[in-house]
Amino acid sequence: MTLTGQEPAERASGPVGEPPRDRRTVVVEWVVIVVVALVAALLVKTFALQAFYIPSQSMEPTLLPGDRVLVNKLAYDFHPVHQGDVVVFRRPPRDQSLGISDLIKRVVAGPGQTVRVAGCAVYVNGVEMPQPYLPATWRDPGSPYCTTWPTTGCAPPGCLPNPYRVPAGYYFVMGDNRADSYDSRYWGPLPASFIVGRAFVRLWPPGRLGLL
Repeated sequence: MTLTGQEPAERASGPVGEPPRDRRTVVVEWVVIVVVALVAALLVKTFALQAFYIPSQSMEPTLLPGDRVLVNKLAYDFHPVHQGDVVVFRRPPRDQSLGISDLIKRVVAGPGQTVRVAGCAVYVNGVEMPQPYLPATWRDPGSPYCTTWPTTGCAPPGCLPNPYRVPAGYYFVMGDNRADSYDSRYWGPLPASFIVGRAFVRLWPPGRLGLL
């Protein structure tokens, strides 16, 4: 027997037993979520991780102009700076670059160590520094990419002696493209307090993604 004259049951608009939420409540919840996400992202960028853009050729072939790297700002809160680390740092006072607030170079020597350059080789405390990140042709004697120790073009009070002993509280940094890098050879040792963090991964472009 077919029943007639009955109204269809109302379709539920929310969980059974719960009244529908007010539109204003939903908007407020989303605003809170967005604000919390923005604050979290700001805190991460300020204190933990930050991406940096590579503007020059000074770190070729490791980093090319236009690459982006991710920097761990907390790395040196847990371990010391190591020889070979790629670090981002605030532009030191004697650096004469214009329009650049942060630089990126490779750590060659630390406090108390002696750096000496002979041809294409770099010696730290008398021991040749391995440079596996450079192509073999760049390390060959006579290569145009060979490391040089400048005698002109240095920031006042002048060029450093070769060999050079790094003072306490400082680091000696150089770009991988030694023939086209304005670094500690020209403006002197880097104050430890200027180091922002360690660059540990190349993020961009996708085809060059990899650890440093």
